[in-house]
Amino acid sequence: MWVFWLIAAGVFFIIEMATIGFLVFWLGIGALLAMVTSFITDSILIQVIVFVVTSTLLLIFTRPLVNKFIKVPKETVTNAYSIIGKKAIVVKEINNVEGDGQIKVDGEVWSAKSNTDEVISKETEVEIVEIDGVKAVVRKISADSKVTA
Repeated sequence: MWVFWLIAAGVFFIIEMATIGFLVFWLGIGALLAMVTSFITDSILIQVIVFVVTSTLLLIFTRPLVNKFIKVPKETVTNAYSIIGKKAIVVKEINNVEGDGQIKVDGEVWSAKSNTDEVISKETEVEIVEIDGVKAVVRKISADSKVTA
């Protein structure tokens, strides 16, 4: 029966290498301990109990400790959504009725529309509040925030 537990441990360790959760590893350790138990007793019930109990205890007591040391990177905002919250300059008057308007943010020109249907004149400073399709939705920062070159 020790061969079964050795193969099970190997399978668990291979699965662990393919995942990032550090969860299946403890099942592999439990299988190894069950394998050691198989050298002491031929009772399959005792071996299964050792596997279940050790795997469960390892999961309960060591997983929180491991999670403290393994830093899972926070989700990084990329692509279009990375400009939300940034300030931009209107380079072409924004008029929602005509579907016109452009802003410049981080050196890139984006199509834009106002979040309030008001016309926002050229060279006004705006803040990007969301992305709607391929357009940045902006709001005026203040009534008289014209940028001088």
